[in-house]
Amino acid sequence: MSKPDLSIAIQDYLKEIYKLQAAGERATTTAIAKRMGVAPSSVTSMLKKLAALGLAKHAPYHGVELSEAGTKIALEVIRHHRLLEQYLAETLGLGIDAVHAEADRLEHVISEELEARIDETLGFPTHDPHGDPIPDAGLNVDRTTLRSLEALEPGEEATVQRIPDGDAGLLRYLAELTIVPGRKVTMRRSAPFGGPVTVDVAGAEYAISRELAGRIGVSG
Repeated sequence: MSKPDLSIAIQDYLKEIYKLQAAGERATTTAIAKRMGVAPSSVTSMLKKLAALGLAKHAPYHGVELSEAGTKIALEVIRHHRLLEQYLAETLGLGIDAVHAEADRLEHVISEELEARIDETLGFPTHDPHGDPIPDAGLNVDRTTLRSLEALEPGEEATVQRIPDGDAGLLRYLAELTIVPGRKVTMRRSAPFGGPVTVDVAGAEYAISRELAGRIGVSG
């Protein structure tokens, strides 16, 4: 079954289920509904369709799991999306807060030939502007595990590798703080009882929520 045979809705569901699985989260009806912004009943209906197409199956206590065919299609869509984000950022100069929405509009319509041309023009990039890995032409993907910014000890320095995408307002906020991939940050303080963390970025200190710090991937 090739990707063009499937509706955009099916492709989007496969993509979001894959992302949940890749994050180590259970792809439950509730979790999928939250990511897709739809009612649980709509998810239930779509999951039946995915199962009938052999793209996903329900695993007791584990939520929904993609089949090999479903995973392949999800990775194809994600490859298109992340290549487009990198192209829009690197070639057209769009900000990290704008590329996600534009890539969402284009990911389903570019041809495999254009995908390959973009990949070659960019020098076969491995990560998008938010630090998410771009599946290669063989749909292999970097599965390197990153630490979270929230896990740093006071005084510890690290390099930001990945920031959450999808929320333009959040991305603008992180860009204003220059907490973006490639930037070095130092943990200054971690407030007790679930309070915020304070990080130093290029000599400026910022307090951010522990929840957000937990979604920022760092290395070093």
